Amino acid sequence: MNNDQRLQQLKNWLTQHFNSDQSTECFSLTVASADASFRRYFRVHYNSTTMIAMDAPPDKEDCAPFVTIAKQLVNAGIHAPEILAEDHDQGFLLLSDLGDTQYLSVLDKNSADALYKDAIDTIIHIQSVSHDKLPAYDRTLLQTEMQLFINWFLQQHLGLTLSDEQLKNLKLSFECLIENSLQQPQVFVHRDYHSRNLMQIDDNNPGVIDFQDAVSGAATYDLASLLKDCYISWPRQQVENWVDYYLQQAYEKNLIDRSFTLDDVLLWFDLMAAQRHLKAIGIFARLNIRDNKPGYLKDIPRTFSYLIDSCERYPLLAPLKSVLHELNIAEKLGLEWKPLP
Repeated sequence: MNNDQRLQQLKNWLTQHFNSDQSTECFSLTVASADASFRRYFRVHYNSTTMIAMDAPPDKEDCAPFVTIAKQLVNAGIHAPEILAEDHDQGFLLLSDLGDTQYLSVLDKNSADALYKDAIDTIIHIQSVSHDKLPAYDRTLLQTEMQLFINWFLQQHLGLTLSDEQLKNLKLSFECLIENSLQQPQVFVHRDYHSRNLMQIDDNNPGVIDFQDAVSGAATYDLASLLKDCYISWPRQQVENWVDYYLQQAYEKNLIDRSFTLDDVLLWFDLMAAQRHLKAIGIFARLNIRDNKPGYLKDIPRTFSYLIDSCERYPLLAPLKSVLHELNIAEKLGLEWKPLP
Protein backbone atom coordinates (compact mmCIF):
# COMPACT_ATOMS: atom_id res chain seq x y z
CA MET A 1 0.00 0.00 0.00
CA ASN A 2 2.86 2.40 0.83
CA ASN A 3 4.13 1.98 -2.72
CA ASP A 4 0.72 2.63 -4.23
CA GLN A 5 1.15 5.82 -6.20
CA ARG A 6 -2.58 6.21 -6.80
CA LEU A 7 -3.26 5.92 -3.09
CA GLN A 8 -0.73 8.63 -2.30
CA GLN A 9 -2.28 10.89 -4.94
CA LEU A 10 -5.68 10.27 -3.37
CA LYS A 11 -4.34 11.17 0.07
CA ASN A 12 -2.85 14.38 -1.31
CA TRP A 13 -6.16 15.29 -2.94
CA LEU A 14 -8.11 14.63 0.26
CA THR A 15 -5.60 16.65 2.27
CA GLN A 16 -6.18 19.61 -0.04
CA HIS A 17 -9.96 19.09 0.11
CA PHE A 18 -9.95 19.21 3.90
CA ASN A 19 -7.62 22.24 3.84
CA SER A 20 -5.18 20.40 6.03
CA ASP A 21 -1.53 21.18 6.57
CA GLN A 22 0.26 18.98 4.05
CA SER A 23 2.53 17.69 6.80
CA THR A 24 -0.40 16.42 8.87
CA GLU A 25 -3.11 14.03 7.70
CA CYS A 26 -6.38 14.98 9.39
CA PHE A 27 -8.10 11.81 8.22
CA SER A 28 -7.51 8.09 7.93
CA LEU A 29 -8.41 5.62 5.19
CA THR A 30 -9.62 2.04 5.35
CA VAL A 31 -10.46 -0.19 2.39
CA ALA A 32 -14.22 -0.08 1.74
CA SER A 33 -14.47 -2.33 -1.32
CA ALA A 34 -13.26 -3.08 -4.81
CA ASP A 35 -15.56 -4.07 -7.65
CA ALA A 36 -15.27 -5.97 -10.88
CA SER A 37 -13.96 -2.90 -12.69
CA PHE A 38 -10.79 -0.92 -12.04
CA ARG A 39 -12.46 1.24 -9.39
CA ARG A 40 -11.51 1.05 -5.71
CA TYR A 41 -13.31 2.52 -2.73
CA PHE A 42 -11.88 3.74 0.58
CA ARG A 43 -13.72 4.80 3.71
CA VAL A 44 -12.49 8.21 4.84
CA HIS A 45 -12.58 8.78 8.59
CA TYR A 46 -12.63 12.52 9.23
CA ASN A 47 -13.42 13.98 12.65
CA SER A 48 -16.49 12.00 13.75
CA THR A 49 -17.85 11.31 10.27
CA THR A 50 -17.11 8.91 7.43
CA MET A 51 -17.19 9.41 3.68
CA ILE A 52 -16.29 7.24 0.69
CA ALA A 53 -13.43 8.07 -1.65
CA MET A 54 -13.57 6.53 -5.11
CA ASP A 55 -10.35 5.89 -7.00
CA ALA A 56 -11.17 5.52 -10.70
CA PRO A 57 -7.96 5.67 -12.82
CA PRO A 58 -8.86 8.10 -15.63
CA ASP A 59 -7.14 5.99 -18.29
CA LYS A 60 -9.47 3.09 -17.44
CA GLU A 61 -12.62 4.62 -15.95
CA ASP A 62 -14.70 7.75 -16.58
CA CYS A 63 -16.16 9.43 -13.50
CA ALA A 64 -18.58 11.60 -15.47
CA PRO A 65 -21.44 9.06 -15.89
CA PHE A 66 -21.30 8.20 -12.19
CA VAL A 67 -21.53 11.86 -11.18
CA THR A 68 -24.33 12.67 -13.63
CA ILE A 69 -26.47 9.69 -12.67
CA ALA A 70 -25.79 10.06 -8.93
CA LYS A 71 -27.07 13.62 -9.03
CA GLN A 72 -30.11 12.59 -11.05
CA LEU A 73 -31.01 9.81 -8.62
CA VAL A 74 -30.42 11.91 -5.50
CA ASN A 75 -32.52 14.74 -6.94
CA ALA A 76 -35.33 12.21 -7.49
CA GLY A 77 -35.22 11.19 -3.83
CA ILE A 78 -33.48 7.86 -4.35
CA HIS A 79 -30.92 6.99 -1.68
CA ALA A 80 -27.78 7.16 -3.82
CA PRO A 81 -24.46 8.66 -2.68
CA GLU A 82 -24.18 12.44 -2.75
CA ILE A 83 -21.18 13.89 -4.57
CA LEU A 84 -19.15 15.86 -2.01
CA ALA A 85 -16.11 16.58 -4.18
CA GLU A 86 -14.90 15.57 -7.62
CA ASP A 87 -11.70 15.67 -9.66
CA HIS A 88 -12.27 14.03 -13.02
CA ASP A 89 -8.74 14.70 -14.28
CA GLN A 90 -7.23 12.64 -11.47
CA GLY A 91 -10.18 10.22 -11.27
CA PHE A 92 -11.17 10.89 -7.67
CA LEU A 93 -14.60 11.35 -6.11
CA LEU A 94 -15.63 11.95 -2.51
CA LEU A 95 -19.08 10.55 -1.72
CA SER A 96 -21.48 10.35 1.17
CA ASP A 97 -21.22 7.04 3.02
CA LEU A 98 -24.15 4.62 2.71
CA GLY A 99 -22.63 2.23 5.23
CA ASP A 100 -21.18 -1.23 4.77
CA THR A 101 -24.20 -3.49 5.20
CA GLN A 102 -24.82 -5.09 1.82
CA TYR A 103 -28.18 -6.73 1.23
CA LEU A 104 -26.32 -9.99 0.61
CA SER A 105 -25.05 -10.06 4.20
CA VAL A 106 -28.50 -9.68 5.81
CA LEU A 107 -30.84 -11.54 3.45
CA ASP A 108 -32.44 -14.66 4.89
CA LYS A 109 -35.89 -16.26 4.85
CA ASN A 110 -37.06 -13.94 7.63
CA SER A 111 -35.73 -10.65 6.26
CA ALA A 112 -36.11 -11.24 2.53
CA ASP A 113 -39.71 -10.17 1.96
CA ALA A 114 -39.36 -6.74 3.57
CA LEU A 115 -35.93 -6.09 2.04
CA TYR A 116 -37.01 -7.11 -1.45
CA LYS A 117 -40.19 -5.06 -1.28
CA ASP A 118 -38.10 -2.02 -0.36
CA ALA A 119 -35.82 -2.78 -3.31
CA ILE A 120 -38.78 -3.23 -5.68
CA ASP A 121 -40.32 0.03 -4.45
CA THR A 122 -37.02 1.67 -5.39
CA ILE A 123 -37.03 0.04 -8.84
CA ILE A 124 -40.42 1.63 -9.43
CA HIS A 125 -39.01 4.94 -8.23
CA ILE A 126 -35.98 4.62 -10.52
CA GLN A 127 -38.19 3.73 -13.48
CA SER A 128 -40.10 6.96 -12.92
CA VAL A 129 -36.91 9.00 -13.47
CA SER A 130 -36.33 10.45 -16.94
CA HIS A 131 -34.22 8.16 -19.13
CA ASP A 132 -34.18 10.35 -22.24
CA LYS A 133 -30.46 11.16 -22.01
CA LEU A 134 -29.24 7.67 -21.13
CA PRO A 135 -27.58 5.43 -23.72
CA ALA A 136 -30.01 2.95 -25.30
CA TYR A 137 -29.78 -0.70 -24.31
CA ASP A 138 -29.96 -1.49 -28.00
CA ARG A 139 -29.56 -4.57 -30.17
CA THR A 140 -25.81 -4.10 -30.56
CA LEU A 141 -25.15 -3.84 -26.82
CA LEU A 142 -27.40 -6.79 -25.97
CA GLN A 143 -25.68 -8.94 -28.61
CA THR A 144 -22.18 -7.85 -27.54
CA GLU A 145 -22.94 -8.83 -23.96
CA MET A 146 -24.15 -12.31 -24.83
CA GLN A 147 -21.15 -12.87 -27.08
CA LEU A 148 -19.07 -12.81 -23.89
CA PHE A 149 -20.61 -16.19 -23.03
CA ILE A 150 -19.21 -17.69 -26.24
CA ASN A 151 -15.85 -15.93 -26.29
CA TRP A 152 -14.83 -16.05 -22.65
CA PHE A 153 -16.77 -18.92 -21.08
CA LEU A 154 -17.25 -21.54 -23.78
CA GLN A 155 -14.15 -20.95 -25.86
CA GLN A 156 -11.54 -19.63 -23.42
CA HIS A 157 -12.64 -20.90 -20.00
CA LEU A 158 -13.86 -24.34 -21.11
CA GLY A 159 -11.67 -24.58 -24.21
CA LEU A 160 -14.55 -25.67 -26.44
CA THR A 161 -14.82 -25.41 -30.22
CA LEU A 162 -18.36 -24.84 -31.46
CA SER A 163 -19.74 -26.24 -34.67
CA ASP A 164 -21.47 -24.05 -37.25
CA GLU A 165 -24.79 -25.59 -36.21
CA GLN A 166 -24.18 -24.79 -32.56
CA LEU A 167 -23.25 -21.20 -33.39
CA LYS A 168 -26.39 -20.94 -35.50
CA ASN A 169 -28.56 -22.16 -32.62
CA LEU A 170 -26.95 -19.76 -30.19
CA LYS A 171 -27.59 -16.94 -32.64
CA LEU A 172 -31.27 -17.93 -32.86
CA SER A 173 -31.67 -17.86 -29.09
CA PHE A 174 -29.72 -14.63 -28.75
CA GLU A 175 -32.04 -13.04 -31.30
CA CYS A 176 -35.06 -14.23 -29.31
CA LEU A 177 -33.64 -12.68 -26.14
CA ILE A 178 -32.86 -9.42 -27.91
CA GLU A 179 -36.38 -9.13 -29.31
CA ASN A 180 -37.80 -9.82 -25.86
CA SER A 181 -35.81 -6.95 -24.40
CA LEU A 182 -36.64 -4.47 -27.14
CA GLN A 183 -40.39 -5.16 -27.11
CA GLN A 184 -40.77 -4.31 -23.43
CA PRO A 185 -41.54 -0.80 -22.14
CA GLN A 186 -38.26 1.12 -22.04
CA VAL A 187 -37.33 2.76 -18.74
CA PHE A 188 -34.40 3.95 -16.64
CA VAL A 189 -32.30 0.80 -16.00
CA HIS A 190 -29.69 0.73 -13.22
CA ARG A 191 -28.15 -2.32 -14.96
CA ASP A 192 -26.46 -3.94 -11.95
CA TYR A 193 -29.24 -3.94 -9.38
CA HIS A 194 -28.44 -6.86 -7.08
CA SER A 195 -27.66 -7.80 -3.48
CA ARG A 196 -24.07 -6.52 -3.55
CA ASN A 197 -25.07 -3.11 -4.87
CA LEU A 198 -27.90 -2.47 -2.42
CA MET A 199 -27.10 -1.32 1.10
CA GLN A 200 -29.44 -1.87 4.01
CA ILE A 201 -30.15 1.50 5.59
CA ASP A 202 -32.58 2.45 8.34
CA ASP A 203 -33.94 5.50 6.54
CA ASN A 204 -35.08 5.39 2.90
CA ASN A 205 -33.88 1.81 2.38
CA PRO A 206 -32.06 0.67 0.30
CA GLY A 207 -28.96 2.67 -0.49
CA VAL A 208 -28.18 2.25 -4.19
CA ILE A 209 -24.63 2.14 -5.58
CA ASP A 210 -22.74 1.15 -8.75
CA PHE A 211 -25.19 2.76 -11.16
CA GLN A 212 -22.71 4.39 -13.56
CA ASP A 213 -23.60 2.04 -16.43
CA ALA A 214 -27.29 2.99 -16.42
CA VAL A 215 -29.15 2.80 -19.74
CA SER A 216 -32.60 3.19 -21.22
CA GLY A 217 -33.81 -0.38 -21.46
CA ALA A 218 -36.31 -3.10 -20.66
CA ALA A 219 -38.71 -2.71 -17.73
CA THR A 220 -37.86 -6.13 -16.27
CA TYR A 221 -34.06 -5.84 -16.41
CA ASP A 222 -33.42 -4.52 -12.89
CA LEU A 223 -36.13 -6.80 -11.51
CA ALA A 224 -34.37 -9.80 -13.06
CA SER A 225 -31.01 -8.63 -11.66
CA LEU A 226 -32.57 -8.43 -8.21
CA LEU A 227 -34.73 -11.56 -8.08
CA LYS A 228 -32.54 -13.91 -10.14
CA ASP A 229 -29.37 -12.69 -8.49
CA CYS A 230 -26.06 -14.35 -9.39
CA TYR A 231 -25.10 -14.32 -5.69
CA ILE A 232 -28.25 -15.62 -3.97
CA SER A 233 -31.38 -17.48 -5.11
CA TRP A 234 -34.95 -17.96 -3.90
CA PRO A 235 -37.79 -20.47 -4.45
CA ARG A 236 -39.71 -19.94 -7.68
CA GLN A 237 -43.06 -19.22 -6.03
CA GLN A 238 -41.51 -16.51 -3.88
CA VAL A 239 -39.90 -14.96 -6.95
CA GLU A 240 -43.24 -14.93 -8.79
CA ASN A 241 -44.89 -13.28 -5.79
CA TRP A 242 -42.30 -10.51 -5.87
CA VAL A 243 -42.73 -10.08 -9.64
CA ASP A 244 -46.45 -9.67 -9.04
CA TYR A 245 -45.74 -7.12 -6.29
CA TYR A 246 -43.69 -5.16 -8.85
CA LEU A 247 -46.36 -5.49 -11.52
CA GLN A 248 -49.16 -4.09 -9.39
CA GLN A 249 -47.11 -0.96 -8.75
CA ALA A 250 -46.04 -0.74 -12.38
CA TYR A 251 -49.73 -0.74 -13.34
CA GLU A 252 -50.43 2.07 -10.89
CA LYS A 253 -47.54 4.19 -12.21
CA ASN A 254 -48.47 3.45 -15.85
CA LEU A 255 -45.08 1.86 -16.43
CA ILE A 256 -46.75 -1.27 -17.83
CA ASP A 257 -50.13 -1.37 -19.57
CA ARG A 258 -52.81 -3.42 -17.79
CA SER A 259 -53.36 -5.43 -20.97
CA PHE A 260 -50.16 -7.32 -20.05
CA THR A 261 -50.80 -10.12 -17.55
CA LEU A 262 -48.53 -11.56 -14.90
CA ASP A 263 -47.74 -14.46 -17.27
CA ASP A 264 -46.70 -11.95 -19.94
CA VAL A 265 -44.42 -10.14 -17.53
CA LEU A 266 -42.95 -13.39 -16.18
CA LEU A 267 -41.99 -14.32 -19.74
CA TRP A 268 -40.32 -10.93 -20.21
CA PHE A 269 -38.63 -11.31 -16.82
CA ASP A 270 -37.28 -14.83 -17.35
CA LEU A 271 -35.99 -14.16 -20.86
CA MET A 272 -34.44 -10.88 -19.75
CA ALA A 273 -32.74 -12.76 -16.91
CA ALA A 274 -31.40 -15.31 -19.41
CA GLN A 275 -29.77 -12.54 -21.42
CA ARG A 276 -28.19 -11.16 -18.25
CA HIS A 277 -27.01 -14.57 -17.07
CA LEU A 278 -25.28 -15.31 -20.38
CA LYS A 279 -23.48 -12.00 -20.04
CA ALA A 280 -22.63 -12.55 -16.37
CA ILE A 281 -21.15 -16.00 -16.95
CA GLY A 282 -18.96 -14.56 -19.70
CA ILE A 283 -17.86 -11.72 -17.43
CA PHE A 284 -17.07 -14.07 -14.54
CA ALA A 285 -14.85 -16.11 -16.86
CA ARG A 286 -13.20 -12.96 -18.20
CA LEU A 287 -12.52 -11.65 -14.70
CA ASN A 288 -10.61 -14.84 -13.99
CA ILE A 289 -8.70 -15.08 -17.27
CA ARG A 290 -7.99 -11.44 -18.08
CA ASP A 291 -8.08 -9.70 -14.72
CA ASN A 292 -6.80 -12.44 -12.38
CA LYS A 293 -9.96 -12.29 -10.25
CA PRO A 294 -10.92 -15.96 -9.78
CA GLY A 295 -13.38 -15.30 -6.95
CA TYR A 296 -16.32 -14.95 -9.32
CA LEU A 297 -15.94 -18.48 -10.72
CA LYS A 298 -17.85 -19.88 -7.74
CA ASP A 299 -20.91 -17.89 -8.85
CA ILE A 300 -21.08 -19.51 -12.30
CA PRO A 301 -22.96 -22.69 -11.23
CA ARG A 302 -25.80 -20.74 -9.61
CA THR A 303 -26.00 -18.42 -12.59
CA PHE A 304 -26.05 -21.36 -15.01
CA SER A 305 -28.79 -23.04 -12.96
CA TYR A 306 -31.06 -20.13 -13.86
CA LEU A 307 -30.36 -20.80 -17.55
CA ILE A 308 -31.26 -24.46 -17.12
CA ASP A 309 -34.54 -23.46 -15.50
CA SER A 310 -35.45 -21.02 -18.28
CA CYS A 311 -34.60 -23.55 -20.99
CA GLU A 312 -36.89 -26.08 -19.31
CA ARG A 313 -39.64 -23.52 -18.77
CA TYR A 314 -39.77 -22.00 -22.27
CA PRO A 315 -39.76 -24.11 -25.48
CA LEU A 316 -38.70 -21.05 -27.49
CA LEU A 317 -35.25 -21.47 -25.90
CA ALA A 318 -34.91 -24.95 -27.45
CA PRO A 319 -31.95 -23.91 -29.64
CA LEU A 320 -30.02 -22.72 -26.58
CA LYS A 321 -31.00 -25.84 -24.64
CA SER A 322 -29.75 -28.12 -27.40
CA VAL A 323 -26.33 -26.44 -27.49
CA LEU A 324 -25.89 -26.51 -23.72
CA HIS A 325 -26.87 -30.18 -23.69
CA GLU A 326 -24.53 -31.10 -26.55
CA LEU A 327 -21.62 -29.38 -24.81
CA ASN A 328 -22.44 -31.01 -21.46
CA ILE A 329 -22.08 -27.69 -19.67
CA ALA A 330 -24.19 -28.69 -16.66
CA GLU A 331 -22.06 -31.77 -16.06
CA LYS A 332 -18.87 -29.73 -16.40
CA LEU A 333 -20.19 -27.45 -13.63
CA GLY A 334 -21.29 -30.32 -11.42
CA LEU A 335 -24.99 -29.59 -11.95
CA GLU A 336 -28.00 -31.71 -12.73
CA TRP A 337 -30.14 -30.56 -15.67
CA LYS A 338 -33.44 -29.91 -13.90
CA PRO A 339 -35.71 -26.93 -13.20
CA LEU A 340 -35.20 -24.93 -10.02
CA PRO A 341 -37.62 -25.62 -7.16
